[in-house]
Amino acid sequence: MQLLLIWFLNSLALLTVAYVLPGIHVDGFTGALVAALILGLINMLLRPLLIFLTLPVTVITLGLFILVINGLLFWFAGTVLKGFEVSGFWYGVLGALLYSIFSSVLAMIVFDRKSKPDQRRHP
Repeated sequence: MQLLLIWFLNSLALLTVAYVLPGIHVDGFTGALVAALILGLINMLLRPLLIFLTLPVTVITLGLFILVINGLLFWFAGTVLKGFEVSGFWYGVLGALLYSIFSSVLAMIVFDRKSKPDQRRHP
């Protein structure tokens, strides 16, 4: 159940990013659901491999190259999926950054509220 909730929150975060940035377009909530699923799969399968292969560059840039990897993967998802478009590399970098911020904030809000009633019961 928690996985479905996270998927839903990531879809909302993706819709928010598309609303904020003019270079990113999502065709409705179902498009956001599909794009969030594909982005999750890409980040689970390709991202660790790319980080490993670019480890020397990442170390030299003190980890800033991971932003480039995230932007490229976000842009890649926009080129592969219908209903999810990313206009360019820089929109991909900014979109990936905002997507991670929005999804983290939404997850903190939702899952922090779940833990508060438990804390009240056990003083």
